[in-house]
Amino acid sequence: MQQYNTMLIEQPTPQIAIARLNRPDRLNAMTFEMFDEFITLQADVDADSDIRVLIITGSGRGFCAGLDLDQAALLPDMTPIEMFAGQETWARSIAGFRHMEKPVIAAVNGPAAGAGMGLALAADIRIAAPTAKFNAAFIRIGLTGGDVGTSWMLPRIIGFGRAYELLLTGRFVDADEALRIGMVTEIVEGENLIERALEIATLICGNSPIGVRMTKQVLQANVDAPSLDAAIALENRNQVLSAQTSDMAEALSAFREKRAPRFTGK
Repeated sequence: MQQYNTMLIEQPTPQIAIARLNRPDRLNAMTFEMFDEFITLQADVDADSDIRVLIITGSGRGFCAGLDLDQAALLPDMTPIEMFAGQETWARSIAGFRHMEKPVIAAVNGPAAGAGMGLALAADIRIAAPTAKFNAAFIRIGLTGGDVGTSWMLPRIIGFGRAYELLLTGRFVDADEALRIGMVTEIVEGENLIERALEIATLICGNSPIGVRMTKQVLQANVDAPSLDAAIALENRNQVLSAQTSDMAEALSAFREKRAPRFTGK
């Protein structure tokens, strides 16, 4: 795994990578360079056959404060063409975590504002420390409440009614409320947050790579399926394809023999 200027990359095991946003003095606020490095990170992780799960967290006391205000101050001076090109890149870099083949866990250790909230929403699983809080900061600085995919992801996670209220007001949601409305799946004390993320990642790694990949894909596709029958048709296709893999035969053998499976991704 290569080095990055805006993130620290750790691999506590060959199967799990941790990307730690590393601008703690700015609550890990995003720079244009960080957006570019997200795209590179996604390609690097998906290309590494050993890595099965990516965990994203922040250095220091913040998860991600959104776009750095020094960079945001440059936006009014951009031409519409320049900003549109940038906006497409920034949005693609966040949505890219959702499009990855590998599951992504957000370990939200502190404030997640604006695009930082969008980053957390783009993960497949979100867990939070008690100090975590979320808000759609874009609307508080004269922009719209929808950015980097937030207007699509948030209502699918917490429902349209709550999403409207949060995006229109820009108010903060603390960890307890985030748990209650389903924005996160659990709250973990800060010192145990990464340990818990690793536990979840390890459970995922216990399943076959193709099964995990196709499960992520089917969930994303079927959240917008036009009908139950359409959703089942895709599930049926995936079950037939995965049944032909050597990993399924290995999983069945391991289950019968009461041992851990040895998956090859084939």
